[in-house]
Amino acid sequence: MPASLDDIESLYMLEQHRLERLAARRVGASNAADVVQDVFITLWTRAREQIGCSSAYLTRATHYTAISHLRAARRRASLPLRLTEEQYVAPVVLPDQAVAARQDLARLDDAIAALPERTRQVFLLNRLHACSYEEIASALGLSYSTVEREIARALLACRDALR
Repeated sequence: MPASLDDIESLYMLEQHRLERLAARRVGASNAADVVQDVFITLWTRAREQIGCSSAYLTRATHYTAISHLRAARRRASLPLRLTEEQYVAPVVLPDQAVAARQDLARLDDAIAALPERTRQVFLLNRLHACSYEEIASALGLSYSTVEREIARALLACRDALR
């Protein structure tokens, strides 16, 4: 029969201290309560399935959850040691890359300037001013689908300009 909230709460009150002592041997006293709570959260989520709530089951579950916590803590602790200086350095932009980027921006600027007025206005409100489609539709008195269509037209024009 599935465990109820009261059954799990009673079991928690009965086993909490013993399981925390067990977990403290692996992960330390400061993390032991978290391990036991994780075990009982898992127990509660699986309570709909018919599982046994024996002392041995809780002991093994606490043991494995403590190991998982310990491994996660080790991964977090080792992360700064695995980062290299190159990961912090900004990439070097070569002169030809800078020129190509400027040319792409000029083509995009020309493509946006060549858009019909309403299409350009809708596109700039969305991409430059971060307005949602709903906000644009309301402000300009357009339907949502019209805003979608205008954005699509503008994006196609930008894509074609970069080809």
